[in-house]
Amino acid sequence: MADRSAPSCHLRLEWVYGYRGHQCRNNLYYTAAKEIVYFVAGVGVVYSPREHRQKFYLGHQDDIISLALHPERVLVATGQVGKEPYICVWDSYTVQTVSVLKDVHTHGIACLAFDLDGQRLVSVGLDSKNTVCVWDWRKGKLLSMAPGHTDRIFDISWDLYQPNKLVSCGVKHIKFWSLCGNSLTPKRGVFGKTGDLQTILCLACARDEVTYSGALNGDIYVWKGINLVRTIQGAHAAGIFSMNACEEGFATGGRDGCVRLWDLNFKPITVIDLRETDQGYKGLSVRSVCWRGDHILVGTQDSEIFEIVVHERNKPFLIMQGHCEGELWALAVHPTKPLAMTGSDDRSVRIWSLIDHALIARCNMEEPIRCAAVSTDGIHLALGMKDGSFTVLRVRDMTEVVHIKDRKEAIHELKYSPDGNFLAVGSNDSSVDIYGVVQRYKKVGECIGSLSFITHMDWSSDSKYLQTNDGNGKRLFYRMPSGKEVTNKEELKGVQWASWTCVSGLEVNGIWPKYSDINDINSVDANFIGQVMVTADDYGIVKLFRYPCLRKGAKFKKYLGHSAHVTNVRWSHDHQWVVSIGGADHSVFQWKFVPDRKLKDSLHIAPQESLVDSNSDDSDSDQSDVPELDSEIEQETQITYRRQVYKEDLPQLKEQCKEKRKSAASKRRERAPGNSIRLHFVHGYRGYDCRSNLFYTQTGEIVYHVAAVGVVYNRQQNTQRFYLGHDDDILCLAIHPLKDYVATGQVGRDSSIHIWDTETIKPLSVLKGYHQYGVCAVDFSAIGNSFTLKILGSKDKIFVVKINPYMPDKLTTAGIKHMKFWRRAGGGLIGRKGCIGALGRTDTMMCAVYGWTEEMTFSGTSTGDVCIWRDVFLIKTVKAHDGPVFSMHALEKGFVTGGKDGVVALWDDTFERCLKTYAIKRAALAPGSKGLLLEDNPSIRAISLGHGHILVGTKNGEILEVDKSGPITLLVQGHMEGEVWGLATHPHLPICATVSDDKTLRIWDLSPSHCMLAVRKLKKGGRCCCFSPDGKALAVGLNDGSFLIVNADTLEDLVSFQHRKDVISEIRFSPGAGKYLAVASCDNFVDIYNVMSSKRVGICKGASSYITHMDWDIRGKLLQVNTGAKEQLFFEAPRGKKQTIPSLEVEKIGWASWTSVLGSCCEGIWPIIGEVTDVTASCLTSDSKVLATGDDFGFVKLFRYPAKGKFGKFKRYVAHSTHVTNVRWTYDDSLLVTVGGADTSLMLWTYEIEGHRDNRQCDSEESDLDSEEDGGYDSDVTRENEINYTIKALSTNIRPMFGIKPHLQQKEPTLDERQGVVRPPVSRALPQPEKLQTNNVGKKKRPIEDLILELVFGYRGKDCRNNVHYLNDGADVIYHTASIGILYNVATGSQSFYQEHNDDILCLTVNQHPKFTNIVATGQVGDSADMSATAPSIHVWDAMNKQTLSVLRCYHSKGVCSVSFSATGKLLLSVGLDPDHTITIWKWQEGAKIASRAGHNQRIFVAEFRPDSDTQFVSVGVKHVRFWTLAGRALLSKKGLLSSIEDARMQTMLSVAFGANNLTFTGTISGDVCVWKDHVLIRIVAKAHNGPVFTMYTTLRDGLIVTGGKERPSKEGGAVKLWDQELKRCRAFRLETGQMTDCVRSVCRGKGKILVGTRNAEIIEVGEKNAACNILINGHMDGPIWGLATHPSRDFFLSAAEDGTVRLWDIGEKKMLNKVSLGHAARTVCYSPEGDMVAIGMKNGEFIILLVTSLKIWGKKRDRRSAIQDIRFSPDSRYLAVGSSENAVDFYDLTLGPTLNRVSYCKDIPSFVIQMDFSADSSYLQVSTGSYKRQVYEVPSGKQLVDQAVIDRITWATWTSVLGDEVIGIWSRHTEKADVNCACVSHSGINLVTGDDFGMVKLFDFPCPEKFAKHKRFLGHSAHLTNIRFTSGDRYVVSAGGDDCSLFVWKCVHMPH
Repeated sequence: MADRSAPSCHLRLEWVYGYRGHQCRNNLYYTAAKEIVYFVAGVGVVYSPREHRQKFYLGHQDDIISLALHPERVLVATGQVGKEPYICVWDSYTVQTVSVLKDVHTHGIACLAFDLDGQRLVSVGLDSKNTVCVWDWRKGKLLSMAPGHTDRIFDISWDLYQPNKLVSCGVKHIKFWSLCGNSLTPKRGVFGKTGDLQTILCLACARDEVTYSGALNGDIYVWKGINLVRTIQGAHAAGIFSMNACEEGFATGGRDGCVRLWDLNFKPITVIDLRETDQGYKGLSVRSVCWRGDHILVGTQDSEIFEIVVHERNKPFLIMQGHCEGELWALAVHPTKPLAMTGSDDRSVRIWSLIDHALIARCNMEEPIRCAAVSTDGIHLALGMKDGSFTVLRVRDMTEVVHIKDRKEAIHELKYSPDGNFLAVGSNDSSVDIYGVVQRYKKVGECIGSLSFITHMDWSSDSKYLQTNDGNGKRLFYRMPSGKEVTNKEELKGVQWASWTCVSGLEVNGIWPKYSDINDINSVDANFIGQVMVTADDYGIVKLFRYPCLRKGAKFKKYLGHSAHVTNVRWSHDHQWVVSIGGADHSVFQWKFVPDRKLKDSLHIAPQESLVDSNSDDSDSDQSDVPELDSEIEQETQITYRRQVYKEDLPQLKEQCKEKRKSAASKRRERAPGNSIRLHFVHGYRGYDCRSNLFYTQTGEIVYHVAAVGVVYNRQQNTQRFYLGHDDDILCLAIHPLKDYVATGQVGRDSSIHIWDTETIKPLSVLKGYHQYGVCAVDFSAIGNSFTLKILGSKDKIFVVKINPYMPDKLTTAGIKHMKFWRRAGGGLIGRKGCIGALGRTDTMMCAVYGWTEEMTFSGTSTGDVCIWRDVFLIKTVKAHDGPVFSMHALEKGFVTGGKDGVVALWDDTFERCLKTYAIKRAALAPGSKGLLLEDNPSIRAISLGHGHILVGTKNGEILEVDKSGPITLLVQGHMEGEVWGLATHPHLPICATVSDDKTLRIWDLSPSHCMLAVRKLKKGGRCCCFSPDGKALAVGLNDGSFLIVNADTLEDLVSFQHRKDVISEIRFSPGAGKYLAVASCDNFVDIYNVMSSKRVGICKGASSYITHMDWDIRGKLLQVNTGAKEQLFFEAPRGKKQTIPSLEVEKIGWASWTSVLGSCCEGIWPIIGEVTDVTASCLTSDSKVLATGDDFGFVKLFRYPAKGKFGKFKRYVAHSTHVTNVRWTYDDSLLVTVGGADTSLMLWTYEIEGHRDNRQCDSEESDLDSEEDGGYDSDVTRENEINYTIKALSTNIRPMFGIKPHLQQKEPTLDERQGVVRPPVSRALPQPEKLQTNNVGKKKRPIEDLILELVFGYRGKDCRNNVHYLNDGADVIYHTASIGILYNVATGSQSFYQEHNDDILCLTVNQHPKFTNIVATGQVGDSADMSATAPSIHVWDAMNKQTLSVLRCYHSKGVCSVSFSATGKLLLSVGLDPDHTITIWKWQEGAKIASRAGHNQRIFVAEFRPDSDTQFVSVGVKHVRFWTLAGRALLSKKGLLSSIEDARMQTMLSVAFGANNLTFTGTISGDVCVWKDHVLIRIVAKAHNGPVFTMYTTLRDGLIVTGGKERPSKEGGAVKLWDQELKRCRAFRLETGQMTDCVRSVCRGKGKILVGTRNAEIIEVGEKNAACNILINGHMDGPIWGLATHPSRDFFLSAAEDGTVRLWDIGEKKMLNKVSLGHAARTVCYSPEGDMVAIGMKNGEFIILLVTSLKIWGKKRDRRSAIQDIRFSPDSRYLAVGSSENAVDFYDLTLGPTLNRVSYCKDIPSFVIQMDFSADSSYLQVSTGSYKRQVYEVPSGKQLVDQAVIDRITWATWTSVLGDEVIGIWSRHTEKADVNCACVSHSGINLVTGDDFGMVKLFDFPCPEKFAKHKRFLGHSAHLTNIRFTSGDRYVVSAGGDDCSLFVWKCVHMPH
């Protein structure tokens, strides 16, 4: 019985014993139907306690480890482990999949939770980042993801009382998340002093932001917000594993075996200790609880499920039990009763009743159990143990009979003999011992032939022989009971085996795959009667085979459910059931066996639906009766559509070639030609490997595809229109059922599907991103929203996909040997195989259509049958064609089919009878045909109906229209499969000839009739052809080395020759009389023939490779030859003598034609990536102006001739898909004819002379290269382009410090400690003086508890643009600096702040749509795009109430540099600083990314939506302007075309504005403004500004445009100009800032006012009428701001910065009062104690003293060459201390007057000075230095004070030092690379503020001598805070920024009394 098909019976899962309690928690719930849902192994189980019945969900393929219940309690979500784990959402009632969520997590899914309304699902992964994902699970869409935590997360929950909030907990953490937009932002829970930081295991949310969580130590932690507010100690004695909230309160379960119930305020209600109940035992641990009404479900670690009724809490009811942890290996079935016995490493043996589905006995042993056997009489149960012993028990009461230990290693197998006399025991010591049962198990024999451990044993029926298998896969036989090995195989001939459980042996050969030698099958058991056997393997699969099963690789049916390895499997005694046990999942599965005779009745049971097919994977050799594969189908399956080079690789290849380009860049390149071509007509139709790709539109036009072109053909006018959006071969086409929309799918690595309108030929949508290599099938649903499959779920090729017209979420796929019916479920598709039943085998399905009810489907097969399906069952088959049925189409009342036999058949609606057939024959061709049929009955590949005709597409590339009455009209045709190379145009008629590898020579009419005039079949394919100069003869070179000359009209032979063996590659008549014919071949020769005498007269030798191109000179004397080795050779006719001609001379020779691709005059046609791709053909116009080329990328390009210099500029056109093999101009240059190699098409392009063409968009793409000319230079642009935005978290120190950080320095012991003196605790000495002299601020000192941002002086104009806007009709101004968004009220000057960004803001935009007033978007810097908190992000917020509306984390690594809202305000565009400068479009309200694409290889500065559009936008940047369209989810772009404006060159574009009628204005680096119409440059406004035009603003209400640039103020010019709508007239405004040049970075226009932001950080309001300027905001223009000083008594402060100014600010008035320009960078500034003088230290070593009242210089001095770092007046106003970078402090005596002579200085300072403080009595100075050392000196002597005791007693006047023991607590753990830069102690002496390199302001208590002191942090500044001060009376803190050049004023909040 060598049948290798799968058995026809099957197994059905009936019961699972077990529950997964180990390593899983919270996985047991009541459903709405009061059933219990849980999981075990890879199966979701729904158990009904009332009916004692189980249902199973089998959609997973590995262990399930997490489960969540939907709030409506019907749907369940489960997550699994695995390399690519997925989440299934399924219905607990029907156990069918509702949704599958996949492709995001790795390793496994640890936790799941639904939100309150069940719309969203959150999942946590097991990967290293413990990724948290939020899903819209019905759509299968990922809404947000973020790294969860560095360590394991154990539980996650939605806050059920606040939307968009979640809580997660795990190892040593709890996090509170908020979901906004697409970003999840965590805040860590603060344990504080209330509780210990420890692992949190579970949580539950309550109202009012309260969260309860269970901790590892058994306490319950109660949180309010993110703070721990109280703990409930000892709620459990050990870890709390589970917490369940219900209406009445909370239930918790712990490791102590207790369940506790709490009320809603977490007051205890009751406790149930399960260990104390009847069923309890020591060590019981609760893993899951569910409280519902008066029932409580409890799941334990040891796989039990208890149900407790609350009022009988001491009588829990055990409803499920299974084995506990440890592998489960032992399984035996009772010989006469329906019982199964199992034994496990948990040391228990259990007996299960297969009828009652219950555990009926359990007994614990001393050792782990590895195998079991029941004696034939059913009395004894033998158990083999892991330690080498075995025990025999009586079955009825589980009492021990014997316990024997003869072996050291585990017993793996034991079996009783059929006669009951012997027990064979096989151990891992590779031996089998035989014991006599009757002799009280005395050892009677031993078998020792094996070399490895024993795995399986079987007795013969007569108990005389034993066969064994061992670990080496050896099979041995022994005589019984002696144990002698049987070596003579003859002896075993007739032996019958009592059982068969061995895995090796002839009878079970088929269970092994064909070529594998692995032993992963653990167990087999044969059912002799039913002739089937089951196997269990390491992959969790139970398989059913026929028995015996002799040939390897047999078919089987497979069943999933177990997760890891299935260790054992057995038939029950009566073969009704199969029992299988899982090793690691320690569960017992019971399967019902359904024999074939019952199958018929069970047809109403739907086949098991699962993600994995329950039928076997087909093994490689299918059923023996495989039908032979049809040759055409064979070809179609073998086409791979892979490319050597994908077009998508071009950008990378170009990048690699940049270096080459630079070398060539020095030479000036030719411009691209002015003339252009346009695609006019295409001969060809892709039928040879595509099917069903030909349709009528509603208007009666015909749509189809060839090469990379979608063609719409009008048969009345014989014209074509083209969709050219694809850039590679189109493989499939589908038409919308109601509208003229077409979907086409193409080849490519990331291949796309375009949906376009046949009327306008405009793309409507582009779908991308799911297919590799190519899309081979698409379809529209009846309502017409096309969707394509992500998975195409068969390993064989799918030929067709059809969507059910009645139910759009169902579809069918058909292909090689399969027919599958799918339905959508969320993000996944669930497939079911077609059930063939007894009707035959699966043929290859070639086509499919839906019938007239939703469950009827018809499919055509490769054998010519039509299969009729109902739902998934095959009902009948009908013979329709000889050979495959390639195409079908459904009509209202029937069907039409087409096949390989060339017949079109019409059928009635049930396929009962054939109504009519049409044979496609030459005889039937109607007179109006546009060509000739190549052969009768061509294979039909596409068929479509409409407008009273049948449209037929054939394999030979013909499109025919069959009239219902019979005549056939040929409409379009092209070459058949095979490359087309040969092309020749006629010398004086509009006709051309082509010859192809399809062995035909064809003549085409190029005039408007567009038809094939003649065709002739050749004996071989050909590669070249040529007309004679008089056009009468045509020479054709063939692939076998012969060539013929035929009559050009009749195509009859005139003469033929064969002198060569290899392909003839080129053939040319000499010009004039056509006396000679040159024939070039691939064996490196050119033969010259005399045409008249028909003799060979010369041979040209000397080429080192095959010949590629040939041209004659005008005289017919000289021949130019190109070879494959890129040689350019010259030969003289007629003899073929080789000539050497210098390149200069070559140009002077008059050539009769130029088709050569080499030589100096066409050097420029070779692209940069010339290694990868070849230019295959060229042709010159007769006026020698334009050279057309074709290349291997499918591009047709036009160059100016001669194309000298490398990398010439060109226009390029895409229509061909692979290689363009030849190009030719017609005799009068009116058309360019091109042929595409493999795409078999012939394309005609009309030639349009410059100036004559109507101003239509040219559809060419400009050259690939950006122009070499630099785009211009400007320092500001360069700075903006090259700036490196670092994120704060990675910043390093701003000062060049060295040495050991304070918190890492070793403390020196004091004198007392060294001498061992112990001072008494209460000293009689004076009390220690105050550390700091305090100016009594009120009587009571009140500590400061908080800082609130009050004012910010600064605006980021230096390197950001377009970031100042009016809001509320000009009442408010919005702008940004550092990481703060600022709303400034113009009337009051007050500011409010948006502080949610965690790093610098780079761009800002305002939503202009009235529905979204005051909505602002800001984009920030970030590091890598890993979606974590430091990833770049965009915040969308309400400017008035500062509410965040959406946060979009994005993949723009480095940062977001431009944002723009669309016209409706719903879309947001963002541009990244990543290397690709990605452009992304968002639906910001949902946080959904719609489309994304690399923008440009150089920096993009701005991208803006057109103000009237949601789909059109423009991006500008370095040498680039692009016009974009959003189509569906794809971004399509066009480069700006410089067109014919003389000397227009692509400059760096900086800004963009818009006008009506698709006008776009772009501002350039040179000051010009370019005006574009669509994407063509039409005008240049020269020198709109003298310098770069940095910013432009389009006013929506009146269309006026404001521009801002860099300009020196002059009489007529100004840096701001207001223009009319066309940018024709303007009015200039001068900014009265007093600067040398004004540099405007941002403009905005309100009512009568223009708002201007400048490079110098000013924001100015300019009146349109009076041109008056009002400066609203001032700031330092360059930083860092090092110097900061606060006035001793008023709320003033001074700042000194790198920009050479010192500014005086008034906090009360909120403005700058004064500014002094010093001409040098200032470093430090200080007030005198009275506030009447100011000292300023400069970077050049000079210092100045000013009088405050008059701002006159009182004195100045320069004693040092390097920067002054700090300057201080002594408190008695006598001395001035000046500290510098020269490691010195100089003292000056001010009482001696303005001469400022140095009185002394401090020596031995180890490094540069950073801060200085005087003591209160002016006699000491403390100096902090760059080596992290603080030293104290005497004033004025400058001697160092070393006595620590004296130092400790000094009272200081101020404290600004960051060093010293008193402030060691300010240094944090994270300061390896960064420093604390500044500090200041409050005037009250009890607080301290610091500023550091991370941009944080921190507030500490003073003093803080403990390391890592507690503090509060305040964010807002960019990296590097440089200085910080308290103002008088501790009212404010002022902080100065390094990178952000901004000053922040914080209001101090004091603690109440």
